[in-house]
Amino acid sequence: MQQSAVRLSDCIQLMQADLVHANPTPENLGHPVSDVLMYDPLDHWSSVDDRIILAVGCTYGSPDFDQLLHRAANSNAAAVIVKAHGARMEELRSAAVRHSLAVLVAPDGADWTRLVALARASVMGAAADSVSGVRLGDLYAFANAAASITNGAASIVDPLGRILGYSTLPGQPIDELRRITTLTLQETTQPAFDQDFKIVYAAPGAVMVPAPDDGMARLALAVRAGGELLGSIWIIDPGEKKRATALNALDRMAPLAGLHMLHARSASDFGERRNADLIRTLMDDTPHASFAAAQLGLDTANGLAVAAFSIVRPETGSLDSVRDIHRLLHLVTTVCNVQFGTSHSALIGSVVYALLPCNGTSPRAVHGRIIQEIEAYSHTISSYPVIATVGGIAVSVEDVPRSRSEAMQTMHHLLNLQAREGKAPGDARAPGVALFEDFQIPLNLLRIGAFIEDNGLGGTDGIARIQARDAEQQTDYLDTLRAYLASNGNISAMASQLHVHNNTVRYRVTRLAEDFNLDLADPQKRLWLWLRLTTMDLASK
Repeated sequence: MQQSAVRLSDCIQLMQADLVHANPTPENLGHPVSDVLMYDPLDHWSSVDDRIILAVGCTYGSPDFDQLLHRAANSNAAAVIVKAHGARMEELRSAAVRHSLAVLVAPDGADWTRLVALARASVMGAAADSVSGVRLGDLYAFANAAASITNGAASIVDPLGRILGYSTLPGQPIDELRRITTLTLQETTQPAFDQDFKIVYAAPGAVMVPAPDDGMARLALAVRAGGELLGSIWIIDPGEKKRATALNALDRMAPLAGLHMLHARSASDFGERRNADLIRTLMDDTPHASFAAAQLGLDTANGLAVAAFSIVRPETGSLDSVRDIHRLLHLVTTVCNVQFGTSHSALIGSVVYALLPCNGTSPRAVHGRIIQEIEAYSHTISSYPVIATVGGIAVSVEDVPRSRSEAMQTMHHLLNLQAREGKAPGDARAPGVALFEDFQIPLNLLRIGAFIEDNGLGGTDGIARIQARDAEQQTDYLDTLRAYLASNGNISAMASQLHVHNNTVRYRVTRLAEDFNLDLADPQKRLWLWLRLTTMDLASK
């Protein structure tokens, strides 16, 4: 194991985040790096000497961007990471050269949360001892290296208890627990319910975990990057004589372990992106939907339904919102895996979608239970409420876009209901989950209303004239017409609803018919007026 110098070039290599260096020079590539800083133009400017600065929300040509480069250069920053967002590389290179500052350009679609974690882990990893010959993200090779250094069989476990990698060096003793977990690639007890894991997570460094019944003791280390728990490393205790050396080696490995686990997760992220692309094709590109379904391995014999999930929060695009929506994706994936044994879910935009199978005799009851369960668990991943809906059953892949549209219509309707009734998002009295059929009638009426508006079909039916009269003379003819249609012309019911005398109602109905040429005795005309008013009222809510 050899000590590595912490230079910008080392960090860039370890990050492996598709960064493009706008102005590479021997001087800036050799700049020492001490830490990573998230830039906020409203924050007090702290010491940035030798730090990599992540310019979240800054775009080329903006005052914030120019101010950032000026201040970073004058404060001896190691580099600034930005997103181009349409700026040409020549422009970014010119700005970097002008300020004599290393500018690294990240892809527009890069996740800032992931970049922060990678940058911080790369700084620590470059400062730590490196394991020769281990490709970043290869957790099986890293486990073998860890086992060799500590003289004990190694396993790498994620926070859900999944085995991400384990050593295969010959001759190292193992017990039955190790044998079972490597065969199943899963801990026998989930870390959230295991006291040993809780002890390891709470410890500041590597610790020894006493032997269970008929088993061996372990040395264990919680692995973190940027404050985020990535998992843990478990080593079969090599014995009292070698224990202290092994614990020390584990502590020194911590930064590099975090970097390996982040890169391993990035490879998993590639699978998530491919999954998202295929699901997007299934929902948006009907000519290629069958191909996407085949690539996803979907069983469409009994149909599918699209579920949509979103976090209701006042702002989007912040690091916290990005973190929360990715946690929601993992929650949806986990619950669907438990229910169906498989999961086809993806984050598209700010909405998490899941393709729900329609097996069994009552698939809609299962769908309703799934979204209720996810909504109930949502407090574990965000302080903001989650809204969850399911579109109708798509009997073929060609119908999947309709199911998605219905899920989104239902979601927007739930949000409008909450806003109209003055209920805060997440209010226990306000619906947060729904199937499409729960609101199918008002949603269909909204579509009819949109068709009327789009095709100019309501221009001569008197509604606009009644609205104008009410606005001009402070009358209540439109409310009178609503009451008339709702009560089928029952004068007493109308009077009770409007809180006026029966004779007042009779007078208003007469004026409606005469002044606006309304034939209220014609059932078709009454139907049309009711339809117009109902769809207008729904659209305005």
